[in-house]
Amino acid sequence: MARWEPGARERLVLAAVDLFTEQGYDATTVAQIAERAGVTKSTFFRHFSDKRELLVAGQETLSRLLADGIAAAPDDATPLQAVAAGLARASEEMGPMNRELGPRMKAAVAANAELQERDALKQVGLAVAMTEALAARGVPEATAHLAAELGVLAFKRGYSAWSEADSETAGDLAPYALAALDDLRAASASLG
Repeated sequence: MARWEPGARERLVLAAVDLFTEQGYDATTVAQIAERAGVTKSTFFRHFSDKRELLVAGQETLSRLLADGIAAAPDDATPLQAVAAGLARASEEMGPMNRELGPRMKAAVAANAELQERDALKQVGLAVAMTEALAARGVPEATAHLAAELGVLAFKRGYSAWSEADSETAGDLAPYALAALDDLRAASASLG
């Protein structure tokens, strides 16, 4: 086991999700995760404070990317156009490992109430980041919050569709997330 082998963080996340799915979250230990990932327990703790933190791995980066995309949207962009810019920016950073992780993470979360709670908190954190980015653009609070919530839902729906698509034709995440946002925009217009 190489002490500084690259990709340890990613391997830890994949190992944990697989073990959570195979044997359950509660039955999985940090030692098992580290062993499956080919690292030591001390390497695990350099990356994560505990096994719960594996679920929110990358949340800060994702929040920042969404907010950066919103901030970089043209000045005349509507709130949902700014959200679309945030979704596109965050999607640029999603690669094959993110796509592969989707169905595995979904199964692990579905099987455990604690992971469902962590996932819900992650969604709240993403919404807060987008709401704050929209507010910084001068969008009124209620509008910013609603647009951010639609953005989170669009990202979640787009990510799910992307991760379940055929690997040969899936392409990038952005078209899936933006199509989900368009669907939600149309659905919200029909609310009356």
